[in-house]
Amino acid sequence: MTDQEIERIALGFCARTLSKQEWTHRAHFSTALWLMLRRPDVAPERDMPEMIRAYNESVGGVNSDSAGYHETITVASLKAARAVLAGLPGGISPAEAFAALMRSPMADKDWLFVHWSRERLMSADARRAWVEPDLKPLPWT
Repeated sequence: MTDQEIERIALGFCARTLSKQEWTHRAHFSTALWLMLRRPDVAPERDMPEMIRAYNESVGGVNSDSAGYHETITVASLKAARAVLAGLPGGISPAEAFAALMRSPMADKDWLFVHWSRERLMSADARRAWVEPDLKPLPWT
């Protein structure tokens, strides 16, 4: 993914104009990295929950105990993105950061199931609030 592609996705997400079909696993991570690198006015850990909820609603989705925004997945993914960035040189581009993340275990959309059982991660509790992993601790905590 190029810097231009990442910026287009991230800006589309922020403006709530990105199509629902484009809001993929890769788009989530590229947007998080772009925000971390290019938007010092946005604190992803603070702002992403509401941004994701608003985006979901803008494409006809709902945020409930069974669909839409998921706190544990969001927090874990942001921690993963921060961990990848911490291991990279300063001044890196979003595309370079994204490529590094895609070389990591997080490239697999099911990476969270190494740390959480499906039942625990997909629970309403995990959607509403952070739930600690029950299988294997995250390496960045």
